[in-house]
Amino acid sequence: MLAAKNIHHSFDTQEGPIRVLRGVDLTLSTGESLALTGESGSGKSTFLHILAGLQDPTSGTVYVMGTDLGGLNERQRSKLRRTHIGLIFQNFNLIPSLTVAQNISFQARLAGKFDAGWTEYLLAELGLSTLCEAYPEILSGGQQQRVAIGRALAARPALLLADEPTGNLDEENSEKILDLMSNLTRESGAALLMVTHSQRLAAKLARRAHLRQGVFAMDTPK
Repeated sequence: MLAAKNIHHSFDTQEGPIRVLRGVDLTLSTGESLALTGESGSGKSTFLHILAGLQDPTSGTVYVMGTDLGGLNERQRSKLRRTHIGLIFQNFNLIPSLTVAQNISFQARLAGKFDAGWTEYLLAELGLSTLCEAYPEILSGGQQQRVAIGRALAARPALLLADEPTGNLDEENSEKILDLMSNLTRESGAALLMVTHSQRLAAKLARRAHLRQGVFAMDTPK
Protein backbone atom coordinates (compact mmCIF):
# COMPACT_ATOMS: atom_id res chain seq x y z
CA MET A 1 0.00 0.00 0.00
CA LEU A 2 2.73 2.46 1.00
CA ALA A 3 6.50 2.26 0.65
CA ALA A 4 9.04 5.02 1.31
CA LYS A 5 12.60 4.22 0.32
CA ASN A 6 15.72 6.08 1.44
CA ILE A 7 13.95 9.39 2.03
CA HIS A 8 16.25 12.34 2.66
CA HIS A 9 15.08 15.90 3.14
CA SER A 10 16.83 19.17 3.93
CA PHE A 11 15.69 22.76 4.41
CA ASP A 12 17.88 25.56 3.10
CA THR A 13 18.73 28.31 5.60
CA GLN A 14 21.13 31.24 5.64
CA GLU A 15 23.45 29.12 7.73
CA GLY A 16 23.25 26.25 5.26
CA PRO A 17 21.01 23.21 4.78
CA ILE A 18 19.34 21.58 7.80
CA ARG A 19 18.83 17.85 7.36
CA VAL A 20 15.61 16.59 8.94
CA LEU A 21 15.27 13.18 7.25
CA ARG A 22 18.31 10.97 6.78
CA GLY A 23 17.53 7.91 4.72
CA VAL A 24 14.12 6.97 6.16
CA ASP A 25 12.55 3.69 5.01
CA LEU A 26 8.95 2.71 5.74
CA THR A 27 6.47 0.15 4.48
CA LEU A 28 2.80 -0.06 5.38
CA SER A 29 0.57 -2.86 4.14
CA THR A 30 -3.17 -3.01 3.62
CA GLY A 31 -4.96 -3.21 6.96
CA GLU A 32 -1.94 -2.10 9.01
CA SER A 33 -1.83 0.83 11.42
CA LEU A 34 1.29 2.69 12.51
CA ALA A 35 1.83 5.56 14.94
CA LEU A 36 4.69 7.97 14.26
CA THR A 37 6.06 9.83 17.27
CA GLY A 38 8.98 12.21 17.76
CA GLU A 39 10.00 15.49 19.31
CA SER A 40 8.61 18.76 17.97
CA GLY A 41 10.59 19.75 14.89
CA SER A 42 11.86 16.23 14.26
CA GLY A 43 10.34 16.12 10.76
CA LYS A 44 7.17 14.10 11.37
CA SER A 45 4.85 16.48 9.50
CA THR A 46 7.38 16.95 6.70
CA PHE A 47 7.55 13.19 6.24
CA LEU A 48 3.75 12.97 6.13
CA HIS A 49 3.60 15.70 3.48
CA ILE A 50 6.14 13.76 1.41
CA LEU A 51 4.12 10.56 1.72
CA ALA A 52 1.02 12.43 0.52
CA GLY A 53 2.83 13.85 -2.50
CA LEU A 54 2.37 17.39 -1.21
CA GLN A 55 6.11 17.92 -0.97
CA ASP A 56 9.04 16.38 -2.83
CA PRO A 57 11.88 14.81 -0.85
CA THR A 58 15.42 15.98 -1.48
CA SER A 59 16.04 12.39 -2.55
CA GLY A 60 14.32 9.03 -2.27
CA THR A 61 11.15 7.43 -3.59
CA VAL A 62 7.58 7.08 -2.35
CA TYR A 63 5.19 4.47 -3.74
CA VAL A 64 1.45 4.57 -3.05
CA MET A 65 -0.48 1.53 -4.27
CA GLY A 66 2.54 0.68 -6.43
CA THR A 67 2.68 4.12 -8.07
CA ASP A 68 5.87 6.20 -7.86
CA LEU A 69 4.76 9.66 -6.75
CA GLY A 70 7.90 11.16 -8.27
CA GLY A 71 6.71 10.10 -11.72
CA LEU A 72 3.40 11.94 -11.47
CA ASN A 73 2.61 15.53 -12.33
CA GLU A 74 0.60 17.64 -9.89
CA ARG A 75 -2.73 16.89 -11.59
CA GLN A 76 -2.06 13.16 -11.36
CA ARG A 77 -1.00 13.46 -7.72
CA SER A 78 -4.17 15.38 -6.91
CA LYS A 79 -6.29 12.66 -8.51
CA LEU A 80 -4.46 9.96 -6.54
CA ARG A 81 -4.99 11.84 -3.27
CA ARG A 82 -8.64 12.55 -4.04
CA THR A 83 -9.40 8.92 -4.91
CA HIS A 84 -7.22 6.86 -2.58
CA ILE A 85 -5.81 8.97 0.28
CA GLY A 86 -7.56 10.52 3.26
CA LEU A 87 -5.65 13.46 4.75
CA ILE A 88 -6.14 14.88 8.23
CA PHE A 89 -3.85 17.79 9.05
CA GLN A 90 -3.62 20.14 12.02
CA ASN A 91 -5.09 23.04 10.05
CA PHE A 92 -8.66 22.09 9.25
CA ASN A 93 -9.01 23.68 5.77
CA LEU A 94 -12.78 23.60 5.93
CA ILE A 95 -14.70 25.46 3.22
CA PRO A 96 -16.49 28.39 4.95
CA SER A 97 -19.38 28.50 2.46
CA LEU A 98 -20.28 24.82 2.95
CA THR A 99 -22.22 23.29 5.82
CA VAL A 100 -20.81 20.57 8.05
CA ALA A 101 -22.50 17.84 5.99
CA GLN A 102 -21.33 19.40 2.73
CA ASN A 103 -17.75 19.72 4.00
CA ILE A 104 -17.71 16.08 5.06
CA SER A 105 -19.02 14.86 1.71
CA PHE A 106 -16.91 17.24 -0.41
CA GLN A 107 -13.95 14.97 -1.23
CA ALA A 108 -16.14 11.87 -1.57
CA ARG A 109 -18.28 13.65 -4.18
CA LEU A 110 -15.18 14.81 -6.10
CA ALA A 111 -13.91 11.23 -6.12
CA GLY A 112 -17.28 9.85 -7.21
CA LYS A 113 -17.47 7.82 -3.98
CA PHE A 114 -20.24 9.60 -2.10
CA ASP A 115 -22.34 7.29 0.08
CA ALA A 116 -25.23 8.99 1.90
CA GLY A 117 -25.58 6.21 4.47
CA TRP A 118 -21.87 6.26 5.29
CA THR A 119 -21.93 10.04 5.61
CA GLU A 120 -24.85 9.86 8.04
CA TYR A 121 -22.99 7.22 10.03
CA LEU A 122 -19.91 9.43 10.25
CA LEU A 123 -21.98 12.44 11.34
CA ALA A 124 -23.50 10.37 14.14
CA GLU A 125 -20.23 8.76 15.25
CA LEU A 126 -18.45 12.11 15.28
CA GLY A 127 -21.23 13.76 17.29
CA LEU A 128 -22.12 16.13 14.46
CA SER A 129 -25.66 15.06 13.51
CA THR A 130 -27.26 18.11 15.15
CA LEU A 131 -24.74 20.40 13.44
CA CYS A 132 -25.02 19.04 9.91
CA GLU A 133 -26.55 22.31 8.60
CA ALA A 134 -24.18 24.56 10.55
CA TYR A 135 -21.30 26.47 8.98
CA PRO A 136 -17.65 26.22 10.16
CA GLU A 137 -17.55 29.75 11.56
CA ILE A 138 -19.83 28.85 14.48
CA LEU A 139 -18.02 25.63 15.40
CA SER A 140 -15.48 25.19 18.16
CA GLY A 141 -11.95 24.08 17.31
CA GLY A 142 -12.73 20.54 18.40
CA GLN A 143 -15.87 20.43 16.28
CA GLN A 144 -14.00 21.72 13.24
CA GLN A 145 -11.38 19.02 13.78
CA ARG A 146 -14.09 16.34 13.82
CA VAL A 147 -15.50 17.69 10.54
CA ALA A 148 -12.03 17.48 8.99
CA ILE A 149 -11.71 13.89 10.19
CA GLY A 150 -15.13 13.02 8.76
CA ARG A 151 -14.19 14.53 5.41
CA ALA A 152 -11.07 12.38 5.24
CA LEU A 153 -13.03 9.23 6.06
CA ALA A 154 -16.06 9.89 3.84
CA ALA A 155 -14.49 8.54 0.65
CA ARG A 156 -13.35 5.34 2.40
CA PRO A 157 -9.68 5.93 1.51
CA ALA A 158 -7.25 3.09 0.94
CA LEU A 159 -4.61 5.05 2.86
CA LEU A 160 -5.34 7.38 5.78
CA LEU A 161 -2.61 9.87 6.75
CA ALA A 162 -3.34 11.75 9.96
CA ASP A 163 -1.22 14.50 11.51
CA GLU A 164 -2.18 14.93 15.18
CA PRO A 165 -5.85 14.19 14.38
CA THR A 166 -6.92 14.50 18.01
CA GLY A 167 -4.84 17.53 18.92
CA ASN A 168 -7.89 19.72 19.60
CA LEU A 169 -10.00 17.08 21.33
CA ASP A 170 -10.34 16.05 24.95
CA GLU A 171 -9.29 12.59 26.12
CA GLU A 172 -12.71 10.99 25.73
CA ASN A 173 -13.21 12.27 22.19
CA SER A 174 -9.60 11.46 21.29
CA GLU A 175 -10.23 7.82 22.16
CA LYS A 176 -13.47 7.80 20.17
CA ILE A 177 -11.89 9.33 17.08
CA LEU A 178 -8.96 6.92 17.17
CA ASP A 179 -11.35 3.99 17.56
CA LEU A 180 -13.34 5.22 14.55
CA MET A 181 -10.21 5.50 12.39
CA SER A 182 -9.01 2.09 13.57
CA ASN A 183 -12.40 0.55 12.77
CA LEU A 184 -12.28 2.02 9.26
CA THR A 185 -8.84 0.49 8.79
CA ARG A 186 -10.09 -2.94 9.79
CA GLU A 187 -13.45 -2.77 7.98
CA SER A 188 -12.21 -1.46 4.65
CA GLY A 189 -8.69 -2.89 4.59
CA ALA A 190 -7.20 0.62 4.60
CA ALA A 191 -3.76 1.42 5.94
CA LEU A 192 -3.46 4.05 8.68
CA LEU A 193 -0.43 6.18 9.54
CA MET A 194 -0.95 8.63 12.39
CA VAL A 195 1.46 11.25 13.68
CA THR A 196 0.90 11.86 17.37
CA HIS A 197 2.70 13.24 20.42
CA SER A 198 0.65 10.98 22.69
CA GLN A 199 2.33 7.74 23.72
CA ARG A 200 -1.03 6.58 25.09
CA LEU A 201 -2.70 6.88 21.68
CA ALA A 202 0.35 5.53 19.86
CA ALA A 203 0.20 2.38 21.97
CA LYS A 204 -3.28 1.62 20.61
CA LEU A 205 -2.01 1.12 17.04
CA ALA A 206 -0.40 -2.08 15.78
CA ARG A 207 3.05 -0.61 15.06
CA ARG A 208 5.03 2.36 16.31
CA ALA A 209 7.98 4.30 14.93
CA HIS A 210 9.89 7.08 16.64
CA LEU A 211 11.66 9.71 14.56
CA ARG A 212 14.90 10.89 16.14
CA GLN A 213 17.74 12.76 14.45
CA GLY A 214 16.27 12.03 11.03
CA VAL A 215 16.01 8.25 11.33
CA PHE A 216 13.41 5.77 12.61
CA ALA A 217 13.50 3.55 15.64
CA MET A 218 10.84 0.93 14.94
CA ASP A 219 8.92 -0.91 17.65
CA THR A 220 8.23 -4.59 17.27
CA PRO A 221 4.75 -5.13 15.79
CA LYS A 222 2.09 -6.41 18.17
